[in-house]
Amino acid sequence: MREMKVLVKDSVVVLTVVSSLFFAQSVSAETKEEISSQRSEVQSDIDQKEQEIQEIKTDLIELNEQITRFDEAIEDNEEVIQETEKEMDNVESEVQDLESNIDSIQEKIDQRNEILKERIASLQENGGSSSYLEVIFGAKSFLDLIDRATLVHKITQADKNLLESQEQDKLEIEKDKAEHDEKLQELEDMKAKYEEMQQQIVAQKEQNEDLKSELQQKEEENSDILDDLKIEEEVLAKKQKALEEAEAQQTAATSSSQSTSSSSSSKNVIDQYASESSAPVSAGSGALQTAMTAGNKYIGNSVYVFGGGRTAYDVANGRFDCSGFVSWAFRQAGISIPASTSALSSVGERVSASNMQPGDLVFFNTYKTNGHVGIYLGNNKFIGSQSSTGVAIESMSSGYWKSTFSGYVRRIAQ
Repeated sequence: MREMKVLVKDSVVVLTVVSSLFFAQSVSAETKEEISSQRSEVQSDIDQKEQEIQEIKTDLIELNEQITRFDEAIEDNEEVIQETEKEMDNVESEVQDLESNIDSIQEKIDQRNEILKERIASLQENGGSSSYLEVIFGAKSFLDLIDRATLVHKITQADKNLLESQEQDKLEIEKDKAEHDEKLQELEDMKAKYEEMQQQIVAQKEQNEDLKSELQQKEEENSDILDDLKIEEEVLAKKQKALEEAEAQQTAATSSSQSTSSSSSSKNVIDQYASESSAPVSAGSGALQTAMTAGNKYIGNSVYVFGGGRTAYDVANGRFDCSGFVSWAFRQAGISIPASTSALSSVGERVSASNMQPGDLVFFNTYKTNGHVGIYLGNNKFIGSQSSTGVAIESMSSGYWKSTFSGYVRRIAQ
């Protein structure tokens, strides 16, 4: 279909050139100036379309790189989800074993209860606790008395031990069950959070795929327009050449391309806007400034990955989770801190939220207490690796981050 379109366009060019040569002798000088002006306008349009196509190709390259990062993140995150599911299966298996142990312990408890019941019944039949006295006072000699007293002591001590064993078994059962229930609940919460993050990444990838299709369609449309403009420019050039040949005393005219300053100016405005739209919050001086600004290069150019930011490959490709990003950023400033939220919640010293300063660590209650961490930048803003955006600067003044900010802040000594 495209080959047929090209053939049609070539035919148009030939017919137009023939017509131009035929009427060249009757064309006035003013018409020649008009043709030159038209060529300049067409060339300007060609330059603009070529620039637009080049910008689209650049955007497509960036989109393909981002989609690749998302594909890798989805695969890696899926492994974490599967590992969590396996751990949940293990805990559930442990719970089943515990329930089996509970049945066994309960059987022992029931047996002890029967023994106690028999002893109580025996005491009741023999007149209650007085039967122990009768056993002792029924001794026929001093040695018999000692033997009987020792026997009574052993029986009462055995009853006491049985009761203590009952209570100890019950406490152990309750403790084990509570621990397993808590661990299982934590794993279920983690899995739910991971699945939510995974859905966000998949949604972002789908949006990028849609945008990629739109850009490819736009590139194709602009390419067709560019082809038409080049044909038009070629036709005008042949016309102009015919007129120049018809004027024997006029030297061959050369046509210069119109300045593309308007296009370049437009690009400068776009570049300036793009720069301002992602303008990072500036930090103070010293090591904290380095830690606060190290991640600026990843804004709009990264992806959230569980356990990310701990290898050279992850760092090179902008793959971070929240704690991995914070740890990496401080390493760029020569400060070594852990790479897990639980460990980071204990480093440095705790300060009140009313006294927090740029460079402090701020924590948020997401899927668990202090489940997310970022670096405070001042003006109620922080930078971190968010599951929905990758590395980004967020506001703590409203919305989700305001509602989840726990007020827990740690200060890292420089």
